[in-house]
Amino acid sequence: MGILPMDIDILPPCDDRIFKLILTAPEAKPAKFRFIDLFAGIGGMRIAFENHGGECVFSSEWDKYCQRTYFENFGVLPFGDITKINEYDIPDHEILVAGFPCQPFSIAGVSKNNSLGRETGFLDKTQGTLFFDVVRIINAKRPHTFLLENVKNLKSHNKGETWKVITETLDELDYKIFPFVLDGQLFSPQHRERVFIVGFDRQIYGDKIHFKFDISPPAKSPKVKDILVDEVDEKYTLTNHLWEYLQDYAAKHKAKGNGFGYGMVDLNGVTRTLSARYYKDGSEILIPQQGKNPRRLTPRECARLQGYGDDFKIPVSDTQAYRQFGNSVVVPLVSAVAGLMVEKLESLPKAQFEALPNMKLRRAQNG
Repeated sequence: MGILPMDIDILPPCDDRIFKLILTAPEAKPAKFRFIDLFAGIGGMRIAFENHGGECVFSSEWDKYCQRTYFENFGVLPFGDITKINEYDIPDHEILVAGFPCQPFSIAGVSKNNSLGRETGFLDKTQGTLFFDVVRIINAKRPHTFLLENVKNLKSHNKGETWKVITETLDELDYKIFPFVLDGQLFSPQHRERVFIVGFDRQIYGDKIHFKFDISPPAKSPKVKDILVDEVDEKYTLTNHLWEYLQDYAAKHKAKGNGFGYGMVDLNGVTRTLSARYYKDGSEILIPQQGKNPRRLTPRECARLQGYGDDFKIPVSDTQAYRQFGNSVVVPLVSAVAGLMVEKLESLPKAQFEALPNMKLRRAQNG
């Protein structure tokens, strides 16, 4: 859900008046379930859940260039700053999805005993981080289930403290969680490991609910050559200066015993992880070219590498496109996870699946 078409660059800060406009937009056709898309980026998670019959009733993304891409592809403009969202104004939904940023947590002065003894202890522990905003929205709206996504290193981030706070907080919210690390190369020719956390509301389903990341990849393993375009502009070929620099840089680190260097791709294999810094030199994923310097991927090839269809619009500059796709998700992988979540919900008693989240206990509001 978003606001009506207008120039994104001149969009004023989203106040209550504009937010009411968002909430009073025409209702979409009936869907199997409702979901919200937080830290939405360019909409990869949205596509994944729409693939399984979901209706996105709210989205949030602060980057104006991502907002533009999101608007061009979905016809709605995400709410900008999640920290300014009143959680109780967000529409009811059964599923919450969020690829939240990883930040260090400070828990000084907040003991485990104190946090367990207070209804909003989990809010104290996560205050000052963007994960706090996910927590307060889950606490207020009580989605049946959620999917959180982050880099694999989330588990070791800040010497494990970040992961500890996240898992303890979700448990205190009264959700049973199922974390798992999945590699994007199951569905795309890219080695891209990410941690996924699925949670189910114990207030609805109890503590005996089980969930497995029983992913079924396609029978044919994806290859890099499958995502390449037929005609490529010469601007994507590395200049002599840049190519020489990358080779010298790699040789220097190899002599020191380090593994740093460019990544020349095997067209019958998979690439390294596409990152948001790809726009700088493209060094992590280079495509060999016969008789000339290697080249970087085009933005359309980056889109394909992440599983976006060729109908996905890229309305921004190459630099912004590289950043956007480097920060995005492997869409078919997330779609497979979404399918498992929806299948699980549909296998549970129908009355539970149809129960409105706002009927559940709202600790922050009523405490």
